[in-house]
Amino acid sequence: MDHKQQPPYYTVIFTSTQTDFLEGYAEMSARMEELASQQAGFLGIESFRSPNKKGVTISYWKDLPSIRAWKANPEHLTAQQLGKQKWYQDYTIEIAKIETAYDFHSD
Repeated sequence: MDHKQQPPYYTVIFTSTQTDFLEGYAEMSARMEELASQQAGFLGIESFRSPNKKGVTISYWKDLPSIRAWKANPEHLTAQQLGKQKWYQDYTIEIAKIETAYDFHSD
């Protein structure tokens, strides 16, 4: 994870399947990550995509009002609409409260 926040905090889990039409996707994805990182309450983001076009993006947030503000951001709203029209066959969004977190690092 690229955030260093003690629980509790929130995650938005975005799972998706891409279409074959990806023109403009990489640029928009990079812009959304840049824009999200400037939002109040943003803690970090991780993203993974498999060769079969399935993907998971997890963003980390301080609280629910921060998530609501991000969802309502005008540029993000445009990206959401383009995602529905062009880039995604389907997607699911889940929001979870993280109450406990721990990790392990091998030397």
